[in-house]
Amino acid sequence: SGFGPSFPVPPVVTSDLSAVMALFEQMRANVGKLLRGIDRYNPENLSTLERYVETQAKENAYDLEANLAVLKLYQFNPAFFQTTVTAQILLKALTNLPHTDFTLCKCMIDQAHVSPNRCEDPPKFLGGFGGLFAPPSASPALFFHPVCCLLSEINQETQTKGWHGEERPIRQILYLGELLETCHFQSFWQALDENMELLDGITGFEDSVRKFICHVVGITYQHIDRWLLAEM
Repeated sequence: SGFGPSFPVPPVVTSDLSAVMALFEQMRANVGKLLRGIDRYNPENLSTLERYVETQAKENAYDLEANLAVLKLYQFNPAFFQTTVTAQILLKALTNLPHTDFTLCKCMIDQAHVSPNRCEDPPKFLGGFGGLFAPPSASPALFFHPVCCLLSEINQETQTKGWHGEERPIRQILYLGELLETCHFQSFWQALDENMELLDGITGFEDSVRKFICHVVGITYQHIDRWLLAEM
């Protein structure tokens, strides 16, 4: 045919995939029943819901309702808070951009795990190519905004003060999320490249982000240079 020999997928691979999907669908059904009753707010069910979050990350699946239930239980029971699980929930929410899942999840995290709202200097990246919609000649003051304050402070802390081990993953993911939501794609990839350990156990994250970027480009540009698209 001109395309070389074909290599059929071994039956055992197909069988394994089917088994994994069947197990996940069973888990989804069980969690769905759990969330419909008063047990939705029972902290004894946190371990089940946390395992479900980890399964979503591993199997490239997604269940926003269940993930919000976990964050709500953390609100009611701060002693049970798990940084790793919360980080996985935030990363999975980012894979569903441009929907507002990330904002919903972010608003349910206690402020003790988020950077303070104080900032003194405007973000450095807005004056350069890192900002897709900020022309290089623009004054950073024109883009001064509370969201940018958060980005600037987090960026400065990561470079000068370091992070407290417990808070670092969540605060860094919030930084990555703000870069994506404000379309600073080049800055996002640079920051992600420096923190690839955040994606441990997360399947399909980068492909999902690329789909979001393609969506933004599709609704923003009628024509785009190949070099500019490659930079994103």
